[in-house]
Amino acid sequence: MISGKRMNSKKILLVSANRHADPYPVYPLGISYLSSFLRSARPGSEVILFDFMTGSFEEYSMLIRESRPDYIGISLRNIDDVNIYKKESFIAFYKKVIAFTRSNCKSIIVVGGSGFSIYPVHLFEILKPDFGIYGEGELSLLGLMDTIETNGDLSSVGGLVYYRGDKITVNTRNSHFRTPLLSFDGTLTDYYWHHSGMLNIQTKRGCPYNCIYCTYPIIEGHNVRTLDPGQIVTTLKDLKSEKGIDYVFFTDSIFNISNGFNYELADRLIEAELNMRWGGYFNFTNIDRKLLEKMKEAGLTHIEFGTDSLSDEVLEKCGKPFRVEEIMKICAYCTELEIDHAHFLILGGYGETEGTLDETFRNSGRLERTVFFPFIGMRIYPGTRLHEIAIAEKIVNKSDVLLEPVYYVSKDVVIDTLKARAKATGKAWIFPDDDLGNVMTRFRERNKKGPLWEYLIK
Repeated sequence: MISGKRMNSKKILLVSANRHADPYPVYPLGISYLSSFLRSARPGSEVILFDFMTGSFEEYSMLIRESRPDYIGISLRNIDDVNIYKKESFIAFYKKVIAFTRSNCKSIIVVGGSGFSIYPVHLFEILKPDFGIYGEGELSLLGLMDTIETNGDLSSVGGLVYYRGDKITVNTRNSHFRTPLLSFDGTLTDYYWHHSGMLNIQTKRGCPYNCIYCTYPIIEGHNVRTLDPGQIVTTLKDLKSEKGIDYVFFTDSIFNISNGFNYELADRLIEAELNMRWGGYFNFTNIDRKLLEKMKEAGLTHIEFGTDSLSDEVLEKCGKPFRVEEIMKICAYCTELEIDHAHFLILGGYGETEGTLDETFRNSGRLERTVFFPFIGMRIYPGTRLHEIAIAEKIVNKSDVLLEPVYYVSKDVVIDTLKARAKATGKAWIFPDDDLGNVMTRFRERNKKGPLWEYLIK
């Protein structure tokens, strides 16, 4: 048995391998939650962060040589750009990162993150780390390290992917972590505040809904776990007082679930008198004017709605728990309360026809104080209902891995007409291939903070 003192004196390097910065770079929240937890759970250990958004391979190599970590955890945020016009895959870069890591040290390499969690077996086979972790990583990574250091049984570590003999083994996950800790790295905070104009933070994990294309239930599970509202407010206070940060975005899959918690969080934000603006992802279920009024009092200025369609027929087929008239009602409240809101739509996906597209474009004209961000088609991910539909319709084969992006595009629509039809509505539509980089850069140079799409509203 290895002593607790030795177990807690290890060096752990946590790496964000994400370099996707469209429409703006996103703070590496996953490794920040991990580092906060590990510093608390193993107080004698040294936890170091490295971000490929801000650092080069040369800097990475130097850090490995100088720190000589016992463990290197590498987080894979995205598999590709989810843009049908480009279809840029990130897997080749991830292979390079892990091969480079392997060639520069003898550390134990553990891969995780949301991207890995969708394809744990295939990516484990391709990337060849020592271990992988799917889903949330706090307890699994801690359990893995403790098990290695005590020569314990790897089968006891939930969410672990590893070789047992020559066979890849995937341990089931029977529970979820309920008390995540979060602290922000000062150097990374400075970079993302300057380049993104916001910091991101979670208030809850898990999603109870069943949208046919969505991977959130695969990554986080259906069971919703809320974080400590007092701890969230303390973190925000620190960001405001130490860094002057006055805008954050809550990255929950959907913010307006567990509204008892949301009201408590809002009350605490109001009591703290932070004067901090914020936004989040919402849908049109479990929301009313009272909630919006409370959230606005607590600092809410921007909502990004996962609307998908403005046709009831498509909403039903996509598994959405709301319909068009609910959308119109809630958006009218937002307009009255001067809360800017954007709609993320899917055009040409499952169930779409020329008639439902006409309905969406026509209904978009009824909405005010808003901007539309359409995706074209639906990215097909394994484990989703859309994947089953695509197999049944012979769009993909059951044996297809789908690591390279494949999209479900309805055969009943003409994709080439979408931009012209959107323009004819007179509203602001931002398609995935529209280049907004220069516009966003100019706003950032003027020290504009927040998501910036409110400046594009028509």
